[in-house]
Amino acid sequence: MELVLPRQGEHRRVPSKLTAVVAGGGLAGVAAAVVLAERGVSVVLAEREDFLGGRAGAWTDRLASGEPFEMERGFHAFFRQYYNLQALLRRIDDKLSFLEALDDYPILGPGGQVESFSGLPNKPPWNVIALTRRTPTLGLRDLIGVNGPAALAMLRYERGWTYGRYDDQTAGQYLDSLRFPPDARRMLFDVFAHSFFNPEGAMSAGELLMMFHFYFSGNPEGLIFDVSKQPFSKSIWGPLGDYMAGLGVNVRTGCAVSSVARGSDRRWSVALDGETVETNVVVLALTVPGLQAVVAESPDLDDSGFRRSVEDLALTNPFAVWRLWLDRPANTDRQPFAGTTGIGSLDNISLYHLFEDESRNWAERTGGSVVELHAYAVDPGMTETEIRKDLLRAFHSFYPEFEGAQVFEERFLIRRDCPAFAPGSYANRPGVTTPHEGIALAGDFVRLPIPSALMERAVASGFLAANHLLAPEGVRPEPLRSIPRRGLFGRRVTETAESCMR
Repeated sequence: MELVLPRQGEHRRVPSKLTAVVAGGGLAGVAAAVVLAERGVSVVLAEREDFLGGRAGAWTDRLASGEPFEMERGFHAFFRQYYNLQALLRRIDDKLSFLEALDDYPILGPGGQVESFSGLPNKPPWNVIALTRRTPTLGLRDLIGVNGPAALAMLRYERGWTYGRYDDQTAGQYLDSLRFPPDARRMLFDVFAHSFFNPEGAMSAGELLMMFHFYFSGNPEGLIFDVSKQPFSKSIWGPLGDYMAGLGVNVRTGCAVSSVARGSDRRWSVALDGETVETNVVVLALTVPGLQAVVAESPDLDDSGFRRSVEDLALTNPFAVWRLWLDRPANTDRQPFAGTTGIGSLDNISLYHLFEDESRNWAERTGGSVVELHAYAVDPGMTETEIRKDLLRAFHSFYPEFEGAQVFEERFLIRRDCPAFAPGSYANRPGVTTPHEGIALAGDFVRLPIPSALMERAVASGFLAANHLLAPEGVRPEPLRSIPRRGLFGRRVTETAESCMR
């Protein structure tokens, strides 16, 4: 585990009164608010929704019987190299006892194809070698035909080289260049690429290679991940809300930030649902559309390069989450989570009753199952009816024991708020710092100096945003943790402390 520290300070807490407004109560905003408040800053955290968590949030709903349950935006995996996310969560549970490891998460393909990640060595490159040797989709003749130089790029990750060489390509073009046989490409790469919500034809190959380095070829922690034993509202957001309250954070849910303007004495004026709050520093930890709306309504954020970089951000395809309460159990050999590929738009099947206590209790009482079907990069032209039909067909193909099952209850969500990582977008993607003193960005869309993705990128950006805003006060920064920042064959480079902010 690497430590990446920005400018160092000597103070444990801010030496004078400092106030902050954090816009957005997802992982990025909460991470920033926690670090600021722990160092003595008076923080207002404003979240538009009625619950914390953003795309990892959860809220209370009720079954037709009146029984309450916690609904979420879909399954989330806690990989072991999510060091900064772990650091945030250890504030509420030092042993992370609310998490448990899965034994495996198989990839299921058409015709009974299965790829397992159980039992692989943790350390690169032995994990790559072991997977390549044992996968049923690659033979010696296939390996001879693979494009060696292109494949080595997966072991040569280095931020400048990788994005400079591959950011203008699509992920699909890069995967085509590997010349892997169709079955191997589908089972080893297609399902992986879709996990970041971006379709291969619209995603940067540089971003894909960074993801491959982060999750596999440069990851020293292994591929097995943990899951929460409880709904996130109980295991994470309730405790984190209590923790922030104990730090004095003023958490305002159902409250949106609409604009920021220059105030008096180098302060900022933040519009919060009709109220104006004067503050020293601001973290904009919003969704892409939310950030764009705030910047558009804030003439004082007048730097043209900054405005253009925000305007150029985009959203990727929608994703669908379909939770089903069914009248029968799954076959006993099923894993709690399985990635799927090759049949329609279905990307994974999660059996919630096999790992989450609330769903397990329901299944034990009824003899049924609680299942979620996810499609990560849905064709925007598909209707909800078409998506449902497509997901159900694939589900029954992979898990035929559920064909004809009675649906006791269901919830279907389709959302379009995940950031796009389009080819050629890396150079102009905004980072944590902005040209405006006292304003920082955070979120899983920002450009970071360390390899990271999804929940981990959100938390790391929140930590960095807080560190950046605290640096002029001489306050000790929150340590940032990372896997190795270059691949096995990557160039050895030295990054300055300032580069850790960009």
